[in-house]
Amino acid sequence: MKYLSPILVLSPHTDDGELGCGGLISSCIDQGADVYYAAFSNAHISLPPGYPKDTLLKEVSAATKILGVPKKNLFLYDFPVRNFPEKRQEILQQMIDLRREINPKLILCPSLNDIHQDHQTIAQEALRCFKRQSILCYEEPWNNIAFSTDCFISLDKSHLEKKIKALECYQSQKGRAYINENSIKSIASTRGVQLGEEYAEAFEVIRWII
Repeated sequence: MKYLSPILVLSPHTDDGELGCGGLISSCIDQGADVYYAAFSNAHISLPPGYPKDTLLKEVSAATKILGVPKKNLFLYDFPVRNFPEKRQEILQQMIDLRREINPKLILCPSLNDIHQDHQTIAQEALRCFKRQSILCYEEPWNNIAFSTDCFISLDKSHLEKKIKALECYQSQKGRAYINENSIKSIASTRGVQLGEEYAEAFEVIRWII
């Protein structure tokens, strides 16, 4: 995947990028790719009681560091969680600014079939912004009403382990069923079976430019 560098991960909220494509992020960085990560909300109003407002900012910094994303490649925005549709044009402008600064070749974003309104907005605006880039949509089964497995990326065990370790940084989210190790491994194992490998991540292909 080095030939598709730079790579830009669009994460609606902190943790979405790691959940959907943490293994691919780790694998690409190990192959020498330059990976950038943009989270559009720290979702602090969704934190459990007792957690400081900056908790998710610290957690995403720790998680992406484990995956190998340099601190300078991490972009964090503060759009209001669950209200992205109302901020659509501002979000698009942030993407345009990222496109101009990074000039990415590959975009990783949520599925267009994701039922979360924030995720939908990021996916839709990504298609508007990145018309000359390859685009893969990552999988989050708990939000996807449908998902077309157009593309599989085989994962080494070390890359899956980094993904799991990265997600362990989100202690504030540990009560969510989809963020535990068993859930992450089971999805990777299922996609691996489909590919004939031990582990994999699946993606929808919006555009693939060679």
